[in-house]
Amino acid sequence: MFNFLQISTNSHLRKNKSVRTCLPYAEAQKVGILFTVEDKQKHNNIKDLVKRLEKDGKKVTVLCFLPDDKQNYEFLFDFFTKKDFNLWGNVTSPLALKFANIEFDYLFYLDTDPNPLILNLLARCKAKCRLGHYWETGEPFFEFMVESKGGTHELMESLYKYTTRLR
Repeated sequence: MFNFLQISTNSHLRKNKSVRTCLPYAEAQKVGILFTVEDKQKHNNIKDLVKRLEKDGKKVTVLCFLPDDKQNYEFLFDFFTKKDFNLWGNVTSPLALKFANIEFDYLFYLDTDPNPLILNLLARCKAKCRLGHYWETGEPFFEFMVESKGGTHELMESLYKYTTRLR
């Protein structure tokens, strides 16, 4: 499946003609958060970020990828799994497809290492500004990347800090 997944991802990157721009933070209304479930601490950090964004007046939608060996803490966030991809590497989850079609002002991808299944979803996303952790081959997936030496918490703090300063 992973060869087809890469082909599918590249195809979505080429075909996606969404308008990309970074709005000033004060004007942004819809924020998406996308991440891979790892542990309870990451889950709590993301809950804190959601609260902070909502306090700033943003409408926040969260979607997570749930690996086979992890649990969905509190069932708070919508999720998809690798079973939601067909043999050709295309996502079939109605929740994931709906998420990809939302025109978020900002879409935060909160993994420090790229997840090929989430990258497939990012490639088809209609978000105006996709933000995430810097890695060498990440440029086609993001309009804004930060280099963070720490873990997810440091990545979230950096992304929040820099986006709130966009004018």
